[in-house]
Amino acid sequence: MKYQVYQGHCIRKRFGQNFLKNQYYINEIIHAINPQYDELLLEIGPGLGALTHKVGKKVTNLVVVEIDRDLALYLKNHPTLGPKLIVFQQDILTFDFKDFSKKQGQLLRVFGNLPYNISTPLLFSLFTQISVLQDMHLMLQKEVANRLIAKPGNKNYGRLSVMAQYYCHITPIITIPSIAFIPSPKVESTMVRFLPREKRYHSTFSTQALYRITTAAFGQRRKTLRNSLCKFFSDEALLSINISPTLRAEDVTIRQYCQLTNLWISQ
Repeated sequence: MKYQVYQGHCIRKRFGQNFLKNQYYINEIIHAINPQYDELLLEIGPGLGALTHKVGKKVTNLVVVEIDRDLALYLKNHPTLGPKLIVFQQDILTFDFKDFSKKQGQLLRVFGNLPYNISTPLLFSLFTQISVLQDMHLMLQKEVANRLIAKPGNKNYGRLSVMAQYYCHITPIITIPSIAFIPSPKVESTMVRFLPREKRYHSTFSTQALYRITTAAFGQRRKTLRNSLCKFFSDEALLSINISPTLRAEDVTIRQYCQLTNLWISQ
């Protein structure tokens, strides 16, 4: 790796560490987040504090969750931000957003540069805790961002697209080139805004069941529903809700996936 040490920190590949260094993109991200003094913000993977420092100056307190022990210690002892920061040295996949929000009595605004190796499981975890999140601004691999916003019929449309758009309005904010990071990843990144839907226009009795249906369908995405969902539905059942058994997973709308979920539960 070209950069073994950055600003005195030994970069750990196993944590997917890529540090944003370009001030233009840092400023654009802060502008998009638009932190307010009395809000409760939580940063995922603050690293050496490229975003932390600028957000921290605008709020009363800032919560940061950092898995790297050395970086967590660095932030706890930060000369200017230290007193403002609430630091959790913890794997973000184990962090209970619902419990923390309840204890604070406030919704969370979440932001951060997500490690590529955990971005998808973390997104699914965040969606299950969406009731305590005011919004999210997350930096993701561009390919993941494309999947998040994909529509039916698009090659990027999949389980992640369905679940993400079921829970949130999703807007790409800015694409960031690899050279803006140290070390430079092999792909571009995109900052994405997630606004939880106040009222989900696609209703379902069970999001867990929706997850199961979409997992089964997209697990064999080139097969027809007759084949990929044969353990769930007969042709007659599909036709009863006006869904053709010859459709493929990538051609089924979110509303139709909700219909399928409700049908399965009611059977």
